[in-house]
Amino acid sequence: MASHPIYQFYAELDDYKPKIWRHFQVSDNITVARLGYIIQVLFEMTASHLMALEVPFSDNFHNYMKIKHPGESMDKFKFFGKDDFTVIRYDILDDELEPFSDPHRNVRVEDAITAKLRRAVHNLNDKINFNYDFGDDWWVSLTLEKIIEDKELPGSELPRVLDGAGFGIVEDVGSTGGLEDCTKAFKKKKGEDYKRYSDWLGVKDLDMAAFDLDDMNFRLKKIPRIYKQSYEDRMTPTQKSIDLIERKYLLKK
Repeated sequence: MASHPIYQFYAELDDYKPKIWRHFQVSDNITVARLGYIIQVLFEMTASHLMALEVPFSDNFHNYMKIKHPGESMDKFKFFGKDDFTVIRYDILDDELEPFSDPHRNVRVEDAITAKLRRAVHNLNDKINFNYDFGDDWWVSLTLEKIIEDKELPGSELPRVLDGAGFGIVEDVGSTGGLEDCTKAFKKKKGEDYKRYSDWLGVKDLDMAAFDLDDMNFRLKKIPRIYKQSYEDRMTPTQKSIDLIERKYLLKK
């Protein structure tokens, strides 16, 4: 049974049209890192790059107070000083990497592996920003849109996606600008750009509008575990895991 509150999020890939989005549910008891693995699955990311999640702490607080105290001046709630953190960044911490710092923002870094989601966000409309591949710099914006108590829902049903639109990203394509170029090339199905992308990806067709709800829910039950092993246990995925990520199971149907 779902013994913990269920968080329902709306998630959308930043800076891309037409929108690529998902409505999905998770337990509030998962770690922030696991939420990151779930987002990767939802947006066709393959755990090939670093990731981080950022919570705009002060913005979330002030938005909550505006809802809680409509019509009141927010000046009375401005207790954040210039030296207080305004963003909490959840990283997969690694002693071999330089700790994150940003001279333009007040950021506090925490461990995504140990932090619980319910401590990171807990009010309706709270935001989270997910960052993947710091070179291509993909961002997914999340909004906590519902907090649900459902004792009848089996815990094994979570995480689950309710609906969505659009395929997701293409790894190493060059962020949203490159994704737009890639999409245009596959729509034309001719020309040098099409040949280049087709040869690189090893496919003749790429439907960026494709979204299979049943398949995505199947993947959500299988792949986050593989990503956890990659990030947290430093394990190289087995060929069986790679075949699963690459949807080789569809060839058997």
